[in-house]
Amino acid sequence: MAKAKIQAKLVSYGRYSTWDSQSKDLPDILEFTQTVEAVLDVEFGMVINIKKAKGEKLEYCINHPQISDKQGLAMAPFTGEVYVRSNDWNFFLGDTVWLPLEDKLGPWDLSLSLHGKTIAQKTITLVKARPLDLFD
Repeated sequence: MAKAKIQAKLVSYGRYSTWDSQSKDLPDILEFTQTVEAVLDVEFGMVINIKKAKGEKLEYCINHPQISDKQGLAMAPFTGEVYVRSNDWNFFLGDTVWLPLEDKLGPWDLSLSLHGKTIAQKTITLVKARPLDLFD
């Protein structure tokens, strides 16, 4: 019997509610967008639905702008692995903005791969927040 073909679908992307990575609940989408204002603690990323892949190992990569570590050196992209937990599984891949804001500005390339093949990819660009216009 042939193995069922794995399916991956981008469900949402953009700005999300605050996410607790220890919770089983994913963050809620607040705005579908590829451009997010860089304000402290804003959550951004994408949700991917994966079917027929329970137990498979996914590799993720968040290739960020030139973020510096505490020594001022450019950090490597954020990478890791996660195992698919069920045959109909939603996965959030994203990040939160932290201080200093300036080095977070620019494109953040988010990708998810299975067996070396990219199954989901989205670029979210963080931009400088517009000042509030108190006289509007």
